[in-house]
Amino acid sequence: MERMSLNALVREERGKGVARSIRRNGRIPAVVYSKGESTAISLEPTKVRKLIMLGHAESTLIDLKIEGAAGKPEKIAVLRDYQTDPVTGELLHADFFEVSMDEKIRVTVPVELTGKTPSGLHEGGLLQFVIREVEIECLPSLIPDNVSVDASDLIIGESIHIRDIKVAEGIMLLTDPEQVVLTLAPPVSQEKLDALLTTPAPGEATKEPELIKKPAKEEEKAAGEKEGKD
Repeated sequence: MERMSLNALVREERGKGVARSIRRNGRIPAVVYSKGESTAISLEPTKVRKLIMLGHAESTLIDLKIEGAAGKPEKIAVLRDYQTDPVTGELLHADFFEVSMDEKIRVTVPVELTGKTPSGLHEGGLLQFVIREVEIECLPSLIPDNVSVDASDLIIGESIHIRDIKVAEGIMLLTDPEQVVLTLAPPVSQEKLDALLTTPAPGEATKEPELIKKPAKEEEKAAGEKEGKD
């Protein structure tokens, strides 16, 4: 389980104008949600960005030290949500959720492939991940960095499901047991690959160009007017 510290400042004002001002000063607005209350804060985004990029956002416990807090200045929290600029990718806002070390929480953790290279890969098989993270429930102190999946014995045509994953005591997998995590698909022949590349998608079959013609009555009318002018 990873753990990190973040220093934050309480912000009394809210709104888009305030948020823009905070970002101009190199910080981001954020909110810490607790049971029945919320605290508006601002913080330096570097560590939060790193968590997101590494894929450990929801599975990392964060020791928040909030300067200016009316209640307790130190909270243990997890990152619940965040917003980024769709164009630049810049981190714009973050939501944290305070946790209690003696109460179970639900978090999402990444799946990590372990073990030897499956023999099916040497035979030309294709290892395909269907999902790369799973939802678990446990005490905050038991949150793992990831859930390990050993594909060493996987042969072509076989799959690993959630029900096949072993987790430590005190951790419950909440994702559907029948959900496929990864599969070792058979190799694709050159003929099949060529067919997939050349076959049009459904609804996109090649059509002959249509000739646009006037309705018969309009053609007769146009012909009559032409004869009258001649």
